[in-house]
Amino acid sequence: MRLNKYFLAGITLASLSFTSCNDDDDNNRNIPREELRDETEQALIDDDSIVEYLQTHFYNYEEFENPSSDFDYRIVFDTIAGENSDKESIFESDFLETKKVPYRVNETEVDYNLYILKVREGEGERPHFSDSTYVRYKGELLNSEVFDNSINSPVWFDLVGYVVEEVNNAGQVQRTRRGGVVPAFREAMTEFQGASSYTVNGDNTVNWSNDYGIGALFAPSGLGYFNGATGGSKYSPLIFTFDLLNVNEADHDGDGIPSWMEDINENRDLYDDDTDGDGLPNFSDNDDDGDGLPTRQEIIINADGTITFPDSNNNGTSNHLDPDYFQPVGEE
Repeated sequence: MRLNKYFLAGITLASLSFTSCNDDDDNNRNIPREELRDETEQALIDDDSIVEYLQTHFYNYEEFENPSSDFDYRIVFDTIAGENSDKESIFESDFLETKKVPYRVNETEVDYNLYILKVREGEGERPHFSDSTYVRYKGELLNSEVFDNSINSPVWFDLVGYVVEEVNNAGQVQRTRRGGVVPAFREAMTEFQGASSYTVNGDNTVNWSNDYGIGALFAPSGLGYFNGATGGSKYSPLIFTFDLLNVNEADHDGDGIPSWMEDINENRDLYDDDTDGDGLPNFSDNDDDGDGLPTRQEIIINADGTITFPDSNNNGTSNHLDPDYFQPVGEE
């Protein structure tokens, strides 16, 4: 028996667009539209708030340093005050890292500070930015208000989501983006590794080897939900604590090429790689160049799992991305 590997759309990036007022509704005409805050200014405000939190709070590092036999290996935060006045702050921890993450919320790209507490990196597989991860997690705000919790029930998260084609009631083809997580969660996951092994019990529960990744992230709203109501109040910095248990390398379109390898321009954004310009990014398109021959038939998957990308007309572009090369099925 083995664990089922599947995609579960979990935390999704909240929509950053506004619903326009109906001009035909007199009751709505005078309702002022909310003005988006400046991304750069909000990033600075959020960073100040996060740093203040990190300097005034600690985690249960002593329990991790000397774990008891019944320790659950869960990260717990508390304020440095009273009997805890002598505790080392998170900000001072050797396990705290700062990761610069360039991200565009609306029109402005900002280099955000993402703070990652790497309590234990893990010993198993490390996910690519486009993979699926099996995690336990808790999401909370800086005021300790919990807005999401799956600590006792691990779930699979597809880190980037995917695009599907659907026919609506009018018979029109529409493309819909599904799944994915907030950028902060995706960027943090790639810094950890899962468990090196696991065993499945008779009741289908799982025992993970005690070497899975354990950590926390502290993210500005621009890497979370920004002005969206999801995850608490608008413009809220976020905290996630998590255990990374398992990793599944994703091939969203089933064309034989792992999704991370379809990032042609290597900017970690799979949605802007669309070779044939049909609205389906390559990682969600099983015919990348739109020549009618599936991508799977224009590549070679070797016995050891590596992939060869033939360039039959020697023009510098592999067959699966070259609409000028087409070999009808059955021809040699």
